[in-house]
Amino acid sequence: MKTNLKLAYLLSGLALMTSCNSSAEKGNDGGGADTTSYPPVEKNAANTDYKPAFVGQTRVKGVKTTTPFDVTVLSKDLKSPWGLVALPDGKLLITEKEGTLRIASDGKLSEPIKGLPEVDAKGQGGLLGIAIDPDFATNRMVYWTFAHKVDDKNLTAVGKGKLAQDEKSIEHAEIIYQAGPAYKGTLHYGSRILFDKSGNIIFSTGERSDLETRPQAQDLGSALGKIIRITKDGKPASGNPFEGNAAAKTEIYSYGHRNVQGLAFHPETGDLWETEFGPKGGDEVNIIKPGKNYGWPTITYGLEYSGAKIGDAIQQKEGLEQPIYYYDPVISPSGITFYSSNSIPEWKNNLFIAALSGTHIARLVIQDNKVVGEERLLVDQGQRFRAVIEGANGELYAVTDAGWLIKVSKK
Repeated sequence: MKTNLKLAYLLSGLALMTSCNSSAEKGNDGGGADTTSYPPVEKNAANTDYKPAFVGQTRVKGVKTTTPFDVTVLSKDLKSPWGLVALPDGKLLITEKEGTLRIASDGKLSEPIKGLPEVDAKGQGGLLGIAIDPDFATNRMVYWTFAHKVDDKNLTAVGKGKLAQDEKSIEHAEIIYQAGPAYKGTLHYGSRILFDKSGNIIFSTGERSDLETRPQAQDLGSALGKIIRITKDGKPASGNPFEGNAAAKTEIYSYGHRNVQGLAFHPETGDLWETEFGPKGGDEVNIIKPGKNYGWPTITYGLEYSGAKIGDAIQQKEGLEQPIYYYDPVISPSGITFYSSNSIPEWKNNLFIAALSGTHIARLVIQDNKVVGEERLLVDQGQRFRAVIEGANGELYAVTDAGWLIKVSKK
């Protein structure tokens, strides 16, 4: 049985690779065939009849990669991987939801790395986003977000520690920030984490999903449903938009978010982009500006899972930010990355989104802060993609909920 399964996986991977590359080659050899003006990639009906705020806010034209590329499954042995980051030596440091870290080198996985605090892995909780210190080469510091138990409740927390020289443990691990208030639930923790150009930490939280906690996305006295900016010691970073506001948590960078699992800086503009889950419809892609309100749950392009309207069922309101792009039906956008390499020139400055329910990696072509083209990659893999990052040599690395580590590289 195992042999048959392995053979099936191998044939599936070969078929996909052939499909990807042959279609790309057709674009190159097709006598000038247009690969930038296909119909929108979404073929299914929307859940709502809501109208976008501007042309191109949803269902833009399809595009197609013409550069031949390879898709390689490096491993299928991860256990519910959630986040990954490239180390200076090219190895990958990967979080697994149940609370373990692994290092991947040429597809070979290390034993679980010891020394992390306990995580609450129930529901959507667990060990989540991961980042390394900008000075990792000299200090070996690692930062991560996770669901943390507080009595009989839980919250999203940020931890830090030093990766030992033998790469078998995290030394002197400590919790530097807790995104309260704690809540007894298992949903919507966020959470991605990265460093900005000033060396401060930016990470995301969810509003914990329930009707009871949902309004806290609009509450500046709560860290739920926010993007947070702190120092390496967990203190509010200098220059935050609510600095000096006694009614606000001064670590808050933006608010009105539902469940943010994607954060990335544009390689040229330096703008912070994010993706967050909508309910039934209304997944969003946003450009994050400090101090701005992104609207949840006051405005949304989605419905309750029951099909009921949310709040006053409005999609636009003065003072609330509009998404750059939205999805209806949803693709469930998790991790994101911008492509900065020249290896595949047509991907330069494109945004790549790991889609869970969409079971693909979305490629968004962006011009002047607008999405102008969309492609769905790796559809034939049939995987729930949890995170995607760019490697040092122009590859894309992705992990899936089923435990796969995948590399996409120029052929």
